[in-house]
Amino acid sequence: MIRSIAFIGLGNMGAPMAGNLVKAGFAVTGFDVAPAARDHARERGVRIADTIGSAVDGADAVITMLPNSALVLEVWTRLAAIVRPGTLVIDSSTIDVEGARAAHGLLPGCITIDAPVSGGTSGAEAGTLSFMLGGDAAAIEAARPVLEPMAGRIIPCGSAGAGQAAKLCNNMLLGISMIGAAEAFVLGEKLGLDHQALFDVLSTSSGQCWSVNTYCPVPGPVPASPANRDYAPGFASALMLKDLRLASQAATDCTASTPLGAHARRLYEDFVGSGQGHRDFSAIIAFLREDHSVQTV
Repeated sequence: MIRSIAFIGLGNMGAPMAGNLVKAGFAVTGFDVAPAARDHARERGVRIADTIGSAVDGADAVITMLPNSALVLEVWTRLAAIVRPGTLVIDSSTIDVEGARAAHGLLPGCITIDAPVSGGTSGAEAGTLSFMLGGDAAAIEAARPVLEPMAGRIIPCGSAGAGQAAKLCNNMLLGISMIGAAEAFVLGEKLGLDHQALFDVLSTSSGQCWSVNTYCPVPGPVPASPANRDYAPGFASALMLKDLRLASQAATDCTASTPLGAHARRLYEDFVGSGQGHRDFSAIIAFLREDHSVQTV
């Protein structure tokens, strides 16, 4: 039975995720290099360790939530020297598929899962994240009791790396659909349509999608959307760009044709390059109002 969990990476997602594990009765010890992240996690009942080694010492399970593939592989390489055989090790970062598969290979004596998430900081706070799992069936079942306090949905996707593959497909579509939703509202503005009236049509007609119904890119119709908080994330545009780049690389590696994904990546590259990477990815509507279509064809 899993009672103690080490949580490595206590940022905007990791801290609330670890806090929900504490609420569920697990003993959680965390580590992060950033003092502010450690403080936020400590406020949620997470015991803070000075090193990865001391965080992991004696833990029944380890969760990593890190910014990129290089850090995941670095940390998992360190874990290989210190975790006990049979330890459950879960990575909930968003990284490239090959990196995820390589991480599994670093811990052959452990139960390993790649489990990226969807749902953003609000889902992390509420414990309603969607987890996309890559790993064998036994590993997925072993992970369920640990994931459930943080999850709204747990979705097995296939073997090692499949969770990351599903996440990249999802976020590529999300980036594309947000641009489409934003373009519809920009066109509506030019045609003299009221935001609420257009939302009432889009959200109940064939144009409905998550980017309209739940995360509407204009203020007013969906009170919880970042548009009502001056586009404070949420899900930062820099992170959307990271995921679109990962999806583009995956498409190149497997020779998949994703022209809209590539176009979305170029738009977000321009948007983030203009200094807007800290804003929510739905803020791209402001960029589209300026008509940057020529540069991205």
